Amino acid sequence: MTVLSLPLMLDVNAVQLSDEQFYQLCVTNPDMRVERSAKGVLIVMPPVGGESGSQEADLITDLNIWNRKTQLGKVFSPSTIFRLPNGASRSPDAAWVEQSHWEALTPEQRMEFPPIAPDFVVELRLASPSSEGLWTDSLKLLQAKMQEYIDSGVRLGWMFNPQEQAVEIYRLGQEMKAVALPTLLNGEAVLPGFELQIPKFA
Repeated sequence: MTVLSLPLMLDVNAVQLSDEQFYQLCVTNPDMRVERSAKGVLIVMPPVGGESGSQEADLITDLNIWNRKTQLGKVFSPSTIFRLPNGASRSPDAAWVEQSHWEALTPEQRMEFPPIAPDFVVELRLASPSSEGLWTDSLKLLQAKMQEYIDSGVRLGWMFNPQEQAVEIYRLGQEMKAVALPTLLNGEAVLPGFELQIPKFA
């Protein structure tokens, strides 16, 4: 059986869901990972397979260990949805928000979908088997999502691409740079002292 790796797009512009209605939709359907584009399209994300889930967990663990030592901010899992300035509601595979930016939000904003662009995001391209055409489309969608993060104020983003054994690095105010694996990544000025050795994906 072929695993579909593309998200399901639902155009609900005729309904025009408010932020509160979208929040209630997600709360009512906790088993579904739903995002919303800036144009109001609902995006139902596919579940990840074993390899992708393990890689995702490793990334969050490494980021959280660094953050516990430095106490510079907050780390978030892919269950967290952020309301970006352009109106999109997105859930990165891992995210980090600098402490002062997080504290600038009200307690109510922190409890629901935070209206803030993270300072750092990670996205992992799914490693499920599929046709080459789907992989090409999924890459384009993910690259557009990464650029949306940067346009929204995200300062640093990493997109891991197992199919091409590479990581794409996105920086605020700069062009994307693709780096072949294995490589040593560092958090630069955004995540000072954070380093991550990335081997080739199996």
